[in-house]
Amino acid sequence: MKLLPLLLLAITALCWGSTPILEKVGLKEVDPFVGVTVRSMAITAVLLAVAALSGRLRDIFSVDLRTVVIFSSSGILAGLLGMWTYFWALKMGATSRVVPIAASYPLVTALLGMLLLGEQVTLLRFLGIVLIVVGIWLVK
Repeated sequence: MKLLPLLLLAITALCWGSTPILEKVGLKEVDPFVGVTVRSMAITAVLLAVAALSGRLRDIFSVDLRTVVIFSSSGILAGLLGMWTYFWALKMGATSRVVPIAASYPLVTALLGMLLLGEQVTLLRFLGIVLIVVGIWLVK
C-alpha cells in the first residue's frame, strides 16, 4: 500500500480510537439519545460549513434519489441506530470491552459482502473472520 493511504488510515485509527474515551466521559452526564443527537448536529454543522466555504453545497443537492436513499439508509443504520446502541453499551460497560465488540462489524461486512455482493471467500479471508470471532470471545 502506498504511503498516503497508510497515513490516512493511521489518522482514521487515531480519530476512531480516541473518540470512545470522549464519548464515555460525555455519556456520564447525558442520555445516549442526547449524545447521538449533539454529535450528529455538530457533524452536520461542520459539513455544511465546509460545503458552503468550498463551493460544494450545490453538489449535495444534485445527487440522484437512489444515491440519497442509499446514503440515508446508511446514516440511519450506522449513524443513528448503530451509534445509539453503541452509546448505550458504552454508558453501561467498560470501553475496553465495548469497543472491541462494536468494532467486530467487519465480520458482518464480510458475510454480507459474500452473500449480497458475491465476494469470494478465500482461505485468508475465512481465517480473518475466524480471528474476529475469537477476538470477540476473548474480550467478552
